[in-house]
Formats: sequence, C-alpha cells, structure tokens
Amino acid sequence: MSRMIFVNLPVVDLKRATTFYEAIGATKNPQFSDETASCMVVSETIYVMLLTHQKYAQFTSKAIIDARTHSEVLIALSADSRDDVDALVGKATASGASIDPTPTQDYGFMYGRSFEDPDGHIWEVFWMDVDAAIADGNKSAA
Repeated sequence: MSRMIFVNLPVVDLKRATTFYEAIGATKNPQFSDETASCMVVSETIYVMLLTHQKYAQFTSKAIIDARTHSEVLIALSADSRDDVDALVGKATASGASIDPTPTQDYGFMYGRSFEDPDGHIWEVFWMDVDAAIADGNKSAA
C-alpha cells in the first residue's frame, strides 16, 4: 500500500476554502467532511484537510497563526510538465490566489512557480526532469 499524506490547514471561511480547492482540481470527499472540515482529494495519496479554526484547535495547543503574515509551512506539489505547472497556477489565480509569492524558478531541468491560497498557505508547484537533474548534478560535481 502506498503511503498517504494528509495536509491539515486551518481556514477562516470553510466554504470559500472548499470552493477554491475545487476550482484548482481537488474533489471534496463528503464521507470525511462536515460543517467543520472539508476533505479535499488531490490524488489517490494526497489529501488536504481544510479545518475551521475551532476544529484545528482540537489537534494542537499552539496558537493558530495568520499564514498571510507568518510562515507556517511550504507545501510542494509535483506536476507532470512545465505546462501543467502553469495551468495549475493559472487555475489558482483565476480562483483568487495570489500568484508567485516566491520567484519563478527555471533551471532548465526544473521549473517551479507558487501561489498563496485565500488563507495565505503557500503552495509550490514544480516539474523536474529527474534524468536531466542527475546529469546536471554529475557535471557540477566534476
């Protein structure tokens, strides 16, 4: 069985956050969603749990920060191509995200852009040609 990852994110407005994640391609799993949480399926192994602040606070005694003003986590998501990177960032922008909070990265063998969701969580979307990256690394080591 493949390992799965569940990214738990506190959100101010659950409906707005759910709509945003649906707009960028995630689907809501109603089996694990209610008025305090939306389980957003990104892939067979990646899930984003959008939690109201009250729900999120049940899992930690730490203060919930405002991700628009403080860094909490950088989430990186792979894409199948450079075009897929641009397409996902385009969907995010069209759905209200701030784009490219970090500079676009273009190293030839790796290309990445980022967006910030409505609650300030930063997502880095990247494509990498692994074989080219290995070859480049070997040249740099010589």
